Amino acid sequence: MSISTTRRPVRQRGPMMGIGAADKPMNFKGSAKRLIGLLAPQKTRVIIISVLTVSAVVMNVISPRILGAAVDKIFSGAVGGAMHVPAGTTKSAVVAALRARGEGTRADMLSRMDFVPGVGVDFGAVGKILSIVLVLYLVASICQLIQARMLNYAVQTTMRGLREDVEAKVHRLPLSYLDGQPRGELLSRVTNDIDNIGQSLQQTMSQLLFSGLTVIGVIVMMLTVSLLLTLLALVAIPIVMLVTGQVMKRSQKLFAAQWKHTGELNGQIEETFSAHELVKVFGRRREVDATFSEKNDELMTVSWRAQFISGLVMPVMMFVGNLQYVAVCVIGGLRVASGGMSIGEITAFVQYSRQFTQPLTQMASMVNLLQSGVASAERVFEVLDAPEQSEEAHGTLPHTRGRVDFQDVCFSYTPDKPLIEHLALSVNPGQTVAVVGPTGAGKTTLVNLIMRFYELTSGRILLDGTDITQIPRADLRSRVGMVLQDAWLFHGTIRDNIAYGRIGATEEQIQQAAEATFVDRFVHSLPDGYDTVIDEEASNVSTGERQLITIARAFLADPAMLILDEATSSVDTRTEVMLQHAMAALRSDRTSFVIAHRLSTIRDADTILVMEDGRIVEQGNHLDLLEARGAYFRLYMSQFEGAIVDEDDDDPNTMTRV
Repeated sequence: MSISTTRRPVRQRGPMMGIGAADKPMNFKGSAKRLIGLLAPQKTRVIIISVLTVSAVVMNVISPRILGAAVDKIFSGAVGGAMHVPAGTTKSAVVAALRARGEGTRADMLSRMDFVPGVGVDFGAVGKILSIVLVLYLVASICQLIQARMLNYAVQTTMRGLREDVEAKVHRLPLSYLDGQPRGELLSRVTNDIDNIGQSLQQTMSQLLFSGLTVIGVIVMMLTVSLLLTLLALVAIPIVMLVTGQVMKRSQKLFAAQWKHTGELNGQIEETFSAHELVKVFGRRREVDATFSEKNDELMTVSWRAQFISGLVMPVMMFVGNLQYVAVCVIGGLRVASGGMSIGEITAFVQYSRQFTQPLTQMASMVNLLQSGVASAERVFEVLDAPEQSEEAHGTLPHTRGRVDFQDVCFSYTPDKPLIEHLALSVNPGQTVAVVGPTGAGKTTLVNLIMRFYELTSGRILLDGTDITQIPRADLRSRVGMVLQDAWLFHGTIRDNIAYGRIGATEEQIQQAAEATFVDRFVHSLPDGYDTVIDEEASNVSTGERQLITIARAFLADPAMLILDEATSSVDTRTEVMLQHAMAALRSDRTSFVIAHRLSTIRDADTILVMEDGRIVEQGNHLDLLEARGAYFRLYMSQFEGAIVDEDDDDPNTMTRV
């Protein structure tokens, strides 16, 4: 059996490590369809929203036609009241008299009007028409209000479900995937991109549906008024399609790049702020500022280009709309003068022309929001579509004694660089196995394989005779307690952090764990005792105290196996002694794997594995390995009596102290 010196791949933390949302053109159609498909659970609400929208559109589009009738009533009444003719004179007589005097144009215009010579405006009829229009507008507004509230609920519920899906997906992703992603980039997808999807759906769904239906309704109503003017208005549609198509073609990649650069900038910020003290100590502020400025400028440039190009739609559409408005007014005026249309009809058509161009402009202005939302959706979908860890096994182990067997285990992070090859090892229940050796020899990888954070290339690992691949991961990991070099505490009380080790832990059990691991000693010196709140960076307790709390957490979990990974590497000698006592209590009657650089912490281990030069070179207890005067002896002497160097490369037992 041998173990290569190839190190576990370093987590790519720099901001240039992106997932590649902008490396290829967006599949806009497919992604948009999938995005809309997220609303499937809200199907009933979506149907109600659509019905309310249709109702509001119908009432809005028929109102100008009704208002046109009111205008005709007012204008016809004003014209009829201004005529000083004998009582009983009819409309046809007035028109005939005008034609007889050679005023044909005026006669044509009056022939289109419904007036009674000498009779003024019928304000009662006008009032009824205005009342109808008022009711229509009021009901339409109520429909839109209800629709907006229901849409908001549907979208927010969908986004909550999407966040839950992403959260669940992250827990199903293999550790290798998470190791390959900058935390800031992944967080940006889970937070910024999902928020952007919600905002895009919220703003575009209602607007696009309402605007699209309005365009259809307005076209129908315009056709009932004038075919000629309707054809003139429809000229705007191909212009809109041409402009929108060109804009979408150019801005799709830009919006994808915008969110990619946002994720990269978040990654750089997260990386810098998490190591803020280190940046200060080594005087790297200028470099950090320069990197930030570079990334910020890149984001600003691509965002500006995306917004500028997509923003061209609105002014172009306003220009087309204004041209259309002028054309409708001029030709409509000529039609009124020739008697082809009434004043009320042209008034209604002018409103329809505005109602027609306005939704087209709104739909065009939604292009940038829609593209931005779809670009974010693609980034989220990439996470949801990422390959998951292998399928979970079923069943459970009734009892764990803690025997671990490595049978011809091989593993590599990359196929061309083997790390562990043909490892065979048996650990009996209750034994402590220490793993020592230079950095990168595969010590941490060994315990990660036990936890199934990574899957074996070949071979098997058995727990009490059962292949760990046949044990559900949650069940396997619930039997293992871990204390890592980096003590992780969350924002909460010391009591809560200890209780994290066991669901439903009682106060008595928390107290016993704290006393057994010497946490109780320093807790009473704190003003709030166990209720002391650990801040987000855990800076209000020392490094050693943080480590003791994590040991207490593992003690409370009462695992069958224990993994200690460099648990004392960053503490002072006095704290290390306390930690050794705490860990000795924790290891009692448990199978333990201890990874340590400080060899003083593993003298009492039952078995010590020494990894060097890509293989397990020695195996035994502390005294036997010292007597062998091999690799372990050289490591031990280098720590306690000075560095050991070889005088003769051919004879590794010939050494000189420096």
